[in-house]
Amino acid sequence: MRTSFLAILLLQGTYTALAQPTAFDVIQANDEISLLASQAFQEAQSQANDAHLEKRRSHCSWKNIRVRREWGTLSKKERKSYIDAVKCLQSKPARTPADAAPGAKTRFDDYVATHINQTLNIHYTGSFLSWHRYFTWVFEEALRNECGYKGTQPYWDWAKTAVTGLTSSPIFDGSDISMSGDGAYEGSREDIILGKNQPGLTPIYLPTGSGGGCVKSGPFKSMSVNLGPISLDSPGGETITNPNGPLSYNPRCLKRDLSAEVNRRYANASSILSNILKPQNVADFQLQMQGKPGTGTIGIHGGGHYSLGGDPGRDVFTSPGDPVFYLHHSMIDRVWWIWQMLDPKNRVFSDSAVSGTNTFLDSPPSANTTLDDYVDFFYAGGTPTKIRDLLSTLHGPFCYVYL
Repeated sequence: MRTSFLAILLLQGTYTALAQPTAFDVIQANDEISLLASQAFQEAQSQANDAHLEKRRSHCSWKNIRVRREWGTLSKKERKSYIDAVKCLQSKPARTPADAAPGAKTRFDDYVATHINQTLNIHYTGSFLSWHRYFTWVFEEALRNECGYKGTQPYWDWAKTAVTGLTSSPIFDGSDISMSGDGAYEGSREDIILGKNQPGLTPIYLPTGSGGGCVKSGPFKSMSVNLGPISLDSPGGETITNPNGPLSYNPRCLKRDLSAEVNRRYANASSILSNILKPQNVADFQLQMQGKPGTGTIGIHGGGHYSLGGDPGRDVFTSPGDPVFYLHHSMIDRVWWIWQMLDPKNRVFSDSAVSGTNTFLDSPPSANTTLDDYVDFFYAGGTPTKIRDLLSTLHGPFCYVYL
């Protein structure tokens, strides 16, 4: 593998991804990520054609494989098709019974309710990566099977928006073929403060963005967010919660507060490259991605969520209520996929491919996550599936790769 000077510095620990990258760093890091993605693609192609893996692969071959692509590479027709399918789900009735989640009014809300109910068992746990991989795929399947979508789940490349700015991105430019733009500008506000009044943690200050109010343009400007909030981080370190309960009906506009500074600080090309190259085991990989508590970073996972901001974007429980959630987590999955393909024997096909417990930072203390634990989305859809069958994008229910 060709290794850039920046990659060597990252591996040696003499360059920090939190430092403001120079233009040279950005070019070098983007080139390195592109190379790693290309190598991952080649490794996946080799796996898809490997007869020794046939027994683990029930239906996937290179002939029928799906390719997930970055939003900006999609044609106008393809973007419109994806948007129409998402809006289709938002027009269909929920499958979740009213007594289980009174606020789930649409098929789209089924996914939000599921994420709410399982949040404390799928973040900072051993199932974080596999759960969200399957969740994004099941959502994609619903778009295809219930709404006639023919494409694949696109992803949001944060490295690109860290350079161009969010509002200049085809994802957020507010056009009819975007995922809608920023929220209405609410003026200068205090920072978002993560970890405020939490003993043992140094607070993290995140600048508010260029919006804050209701999304004012694009295809989702009139959508209703029906569930939550549950733990919505707001300016000044305040947390907003729906007093009527997390699953009650609370219709409100979709809000965004796009923060280019958060994007540049936490989800830039060098931080992505660092997350791919530095961790040598899945425990370190997923902890760096989510941000190790007490280190002053929110990782690339938090970087994407807090770059989006708003309501429900800054609420870890109800974050799937913003349609961009699925583009964000497709990128999370892409980074994991690239990392896995660097050493598939250990990172995909071994017992060491999973690490962690079944509760958020092991609080309360819980059993270790195992390959034979099931991921189950109940009313959202999908078949309950063992984690061991969710570790490869070419096995179990999956058959896709990334470009």
